[in-house]
Amino acid sequence: MAKIRLTKNELKKQKDSLKMYKRYLPTLMLKKQQLQGEIRLTDIRLAELKAAKSALDESFKPWIGVFGEKGFFTKDILKIKYLKTSYGNVAGVPIPIFEGAEFDISEYDLARTPAWLDGAVESMEKALLLDLEAAIVEEQRKRLDHELRTTTQRVNLFEKVKIPETKNKIKKIQVYLGDQQTSAVVRGKIAKSGLAKK
Repeated sequence: MAKIRLTKNELKKQKDSLKMYKRYLPTLMLKKQQLQGEIRLTDIRLAELKAAKSALDESFKPWIGVFGEKGFFTKDILKIKYLKTSYGNVAGVPIPIFEGAEFDISEYDLARTPAWLDGAVESMEKALLLDLEAAIVEEQRKRLDHELRTTTQRVNLFEKVKIPETKNKIKKIQVYLGDQQTSAVVRGKIAKSGLAKK
């Protein structure tokens, strides 16, 4: 702890600091709670997306073997044209928000391709949408986690360090100033009794 000056001005400065810490602490605690709530919501959304992807993967199992048929299903048949996102703000944290995606589907001859190809392309599109949304929600979670860590550190700094430290400084200054005042009164009385004896 840095050496403090034991003066009335320093006492006022420390009291002002304490008042400021006590004023900002509830705001930080509220922000921390809000971030924790948002993180819980992103966890729920990630679990929903994971469950939907698992269900979709299960629906692929009966006919996944046909994907190997030569020449019908290639990796170029479905491409992401562009990803639609926007940005929102949660407790002062800018986060990306998934709004969908547009796909480019290569043209294929309906007469020369098997009937399952349309369903496969549609299912792959759904799977890609789920993966893209999960990636955006993961990014949200990462940003919220980072901000929560920072906010928690600030709350702890105020609660466990700054406020107790400032209270101790105030107490030390008040004790010193009280001692000085008592000493001055005693010296005054001694001087007064000395003058009275003369």
